[in-house]
Order: sequence, then C-alpha cells, then structure tokens
Amino acid sequence: MASAVDRLTDAEVVALYYDWEGTWARSSQRVPGGEWLAWLILAGRGFGKTRCGAEWIRGGAETGCKRMALIGATASDVRDTMVEGESGVLAVSRHDFRPRYEPSKRRIVWPNGAMATCFSADEPDRLRGPQHDRAWCDELAAWRRAREAWDNLMFGLRIGLSPQVIVTTTPKPLRLLRELRDDPLTVVTGGSTYENLENLSPAFRSRIVSKYENTTIGEQELLGRLLDEAKGALWKRITIERKRVAPGDVPDLSRVAVAIDPAVTSGEDSDETGIVCAGLADNGHLYVLADESGVMSPDTWANASVGLFKARSADRIVAETNNGGDLVERVLRTVDKEIPYVGVWASRGKHTRAEPIAALYEQGRVHHVGVLADLEDQMVNWVPGEPSPDRMDALVWCITYLIGSGQGDLLMPSQGTSANRSIWAV
Repeated sequence: MASAVDRLTDAEVVALYYDWEGTWARSSQRVPGGEWLAWLILAGRGFGKTRCGAEWIRGGAETGCKRMALIGATASDVRDTMVEGESGVLAVSRHDFRPRYEPSKRRIVWPNGAMATCFSADEPDRLRGPQHDRAWCDELAAWRRAREAWDNLMFGLRIGLSPQVIVTTTPKPLRLLRELRDDPLTVVTGGSTYENLENLSPAFRSRIVSKYENTTIGEQELLGRLLDEAKGALWKRITIERKRVAPGDVPDLSRVAVAIDPAVTSGEDSDETGIVCAGLADNGHLYVLADESGVMSPDTWANASVGLFKARSADRIVAETNNGGDLVERVLRTVDKEIPYVGVWASRGKHTRAEPIAALYEQGRVHHVGVLADLEDQMVNWVPGEPSPDRMDALVWCITYLIGSGQGDLLMPSQGTSANRSIWAV
C-alpha cells in the first residue's frame, strides 16, 4: 500500500484522502442506493455515525445541494459535534473547497454558494419556513422536542429533485424512532461499537465496552438495538396501550388537576418544565388528559399552566416546590392572582412516589386520552435510580394529588397554610 501511494501525484493523494465512499467508509457507512426519503443509522457508541453525517453533508455541498440543515439536540451540540467536532463538517471538508463557518448566522457556506444552516431541536419553531434539499439530524433520540422539530423539518424538506434526510443516533425506545424505522420510505442501517473498535481508545474498550457488554443497556448503547422499553422501567408500553381511550370515551370527571414540575435552570440547555393535566372519575379511574410540557421561561410555563387549567375546567394547580419554593406560586399569580394552587414538597424518593402510580397503571385504573408520545417515552425509559424526567414527574404529582389529597396516606398537609394555598409533603 505504501509503495502504491508513493507513486501517486499530489492531486491523486488529495483525492484518495478525501475519497470517503470509495476508500475509507465501511460498507455499513456507505450511502444506500435506491429511492428513499430517510436514511436512519441506528448504531452503537463509537460506530462512526457523526462521520457518516458530516461526509454526507460535504458530499451534498460538492454535488449541487444548495440549502441544507444541521439539527442537533441543542445549539451547543450542533456546534461542538456536527460542525467543529473531530468528525464534524469542518474536519472532513477538503482544503481546496473549504467552507466558511459563520457562527453568528448559524451557518456554513461553501465556495460554490452551498449553505448548511444550524438548528437546535430545542427550538423547533425555527424550522418553520426554511426550505431544504438535504438535512442531517444527529442523536435524534436525545431531542427533548423531537416530534415538533421532526415534523417542522419534514414540512420544509421540499426543494431540489430528491430531498433527503440522514438520522444518526444511538437508539432509545421512542415512538418517533419506531415510526421512522417502520416507514417504507426509510432505509435503516444498523451497526455496533465493535465494528469500529480498532479506532477507539484502549481505555474506552477496557472500561466501557467490557463493563456494558452482555447487558440490556449494552444492547442499546453498544449494539445499537432499538428496545421497546428500558429494562427495569416501572411502566411498560403494553400497560399504557391496553387502557388508552379516545377523547369521546372520557366519563364525567369529579376532579381535574394540572401539575407542574418546574425547571430549575433556564436557557437553551434548560430542563423541560413538566405540565400535565389529569382527572379522576367517580369510579376511581384516572384519565391523563394533556401534556403541555416543554423548555420554557417561567412566564411562559405559568401562562401555559393557567391556560390549560382554564381549558380543562380544572379544580387546582399542583406544583413541586422543592427547588422553586414560593417562586412557583408567585409566578402563577402574576398570570391569575386567584388561581387555586397547592404546593407539594417531596419528602420521599422519586421511586417511592412513582411506584404506587405505576401500580395503578398495572391495575388498569389509569387511561391516557389519545397518544401522549413524549410523556410515554419518558415513562418507559425511566429506571429507578436514574434522574427522573420532568413530564413523568408532573404526571406522578398530578395523579398523587388526585387520589391522595383527601386520604392523608399519600399526601400530608403542612402546618400554617392558607385556604387557597396548601403545602403537601409527599
């Protein structure tokens, strides 16, 4: 090989160095043939997914694509991994056809005018309007507003002769990923960490691979297998599916509540604020009516919560106060000073609070009204001992309040509360 390379001209060496498809890519990393809308690469950590996406974007710029999109979980993920990362677009670009990165404009521009604009999935509305002929979605399983961002991207993928999208992600048991995988217009490539092991750090091989191989999480993170739910999760998909009802099948509800699990941080990398509405029927069955959670400012989540409270004719708003204290109530009362409110204080672990709610699902007493995809994905992915997601926390608070506020076994009122504001310790 060395002698063959020595005989090449400088131009031929450069061509060989940048010949990703013909020389360097493994067969599982090569662009599939045929007619397809989406190329879904479901692969383990270290497979080389980022390189696949970056090379595909580079290839688009060199072969006539004009308006491309780069979408990651957050703006920093797009910048640090997709654009400036070791296998990102800038790293794989030819030196004689190098693009210009303009971070203030969120875009990469090639010498021929081809452009790739950067988007954060946390801001799905930015994908409304722009049109694209090619898009790269990285780590879609980590997107907090995956459904909104994906749908907006699809509506804008409408220019050029054959607009396409590549999705590079380590799988998680998400409804959107299963739908994408099963779509007839999707080509699926599977791959494992082991395929690229020789290019990975020896420390990674000895510490990470050896630790997780032959485990359920290893099936997902190393082998790239799309599991139906996390092993050890309190909730199962079949449990939720079998008791799902349509909006017209909800009986009269004796009590309705809106629960808030407020985010502690703010900004583009903020956690979501969980906002869930549920109701209790006279027969003791509970109906989860809506999930309005998302990454929001305090003013936004307060307006969203009060709006949901009024739209569903709820009796009370319930909110966790461990982190926000009286702030939650103060923010809510800037929107509606008369809003019926109860603060809940977590005195027990998340597992202890969630377990009796999961038991109600097993008993068939909880019904989801329609499909609440993001909430359900969080439920079947959460394993006790891990940080609990915000939508699921809001669900647990809401149902706990509905079934326990008058019983005293699940919720205990603290002393010194007013008529319109109670603090309950859970």
